[in-house]
Amino acid sequence: MEHSIIKKAIDKGLLTFNLVDIRNFSDDKHKSVDDEPYGGGAGMVMKPEPIVAAIRSIESEFGTCHKVLLSPRGSLFNNTKAIELSKNRNIILICGRYEGVDERVHLHYVDSIISIGDYIVTGGEIPALAVIEAVSRFVPDVVGKEESVERDSFSSNMLCYPQYTRPRNFEEHDVPEVLLNGNHKLIEEWRKKEALKTTKKYRPDLLNE
Repeated sequence: MEHSIIKKAIDKGLLTFNLVDIRNFSDDKHKSVDDEPYGGGAGMVMKPEPIVAAIRSIESEFGTCHKVLLSPRGSLFNNTKAIELSKNRNIILICGRYEGVDERVHLHYVDSIISIGDYIVTGGEIPALAVIEAVSRFVPDVVGKEESVERDSFSSNMLCYPQYTRPRNFEEHDVPEVLLNGNHKLIEEWRKKEALKTTKKYRPDLLNE
């Protein structure tokens, strides 16, 4: 969060972030936030008390927040979800860990559950950063050119068209002639066709959707 577009947005006052240490809300001397699962089994489960106490503390300071739990069971995060989340003034991202989070948190204390993919990572911190990056792009004025966001991959259920820059010829591979002729109508038509071809080649599932 101290680099690039996110850093600039923070400096402009467009975004603010607060990192909350869940252990500060533990109710025992060891600051533990997890315990063994009822019924036995491997691993540890995050306890509900510290999570709920943290949520209530945050909302008492900032007002009502949209509460998101990052978990493998969540709905798959995508561009549409990023746009939805960007419309919330305050968002809490709860980073799951260990063997998971007490079921009562899932059922009673969060507004949505999100997964960034069908694989497991150690904790929810990297997924949280991915969500932050994606959602921030839809906050007005965070990205310099709004057109950049509108033309991003997935904005129309297709991947972005191929992009080229200098040099015009690189190791006998040329930039397509259509991009060099200055005819914007032809360029726009070419880009639409190429976006379709690229999506069909790499992500045909998007076209099925």
